[in-house]
Amino acid sequence: MPLTFLLGGARSGKSRLAVRMAAEQEAPVVFVATGEALDDEMRARIELHRGERPAGWDTLEEPIELERTIRAAPEGACVVVDCLSLWVSNALERRPAEAVEELGAVAARAAAARAGLTIAVSNEVGLGIVPMHPVGRAYRDLLGRVNASWSDAADQAYFVVAGRAFRLERLGG
Repeated sequence: MPLTFLLGGARSGKSRLAVRMAAEQEAPVVFVATGEALDDEMRARIELHRGERPAGWDTLEEPIELERTIRAAPEGACVVVDCLSLWVSNALERRPAEAVEELGAVAARAAAARAGLTIAVSNEVGLGIVPMHPVGRAYRDLLGRVNASWSDAADQAYFVVAGRAFRLERLGG
């Protein structure tokens, strides 16, 4: 089955689209949530997202071990990874950027190799101003490279903005 990659800005509808796509599958769904409830705002966001998912889905909250979690999912299940931008942030706190980039590429290949559909969600953070702080610039660049590896591995990729999805075509060469 294919890997579908959904990329877009905050509150653009990426997660809603991922949930809809997964719900349209006849296969069981495994939702891999990468967010960590480290403060009240994040706890509220996580609760909101939990409420958007059908009750019968399995949810695995895994902020770091993305490849292992993807490989552990039942072979024919639909896997939703939401989201790579939080996973990169979590991983970057624990590992050097080069290692995170490689781990992201390995996880993308694992997702693409699955028998069941995998839907991955990530934020596009490179469309705005250049961050003032070096940490912000490093995160933006790393996430861009991780997003590119997932997009390269994906059969389909969409850019989601204002509740609309635009199919992304591969560049030649």
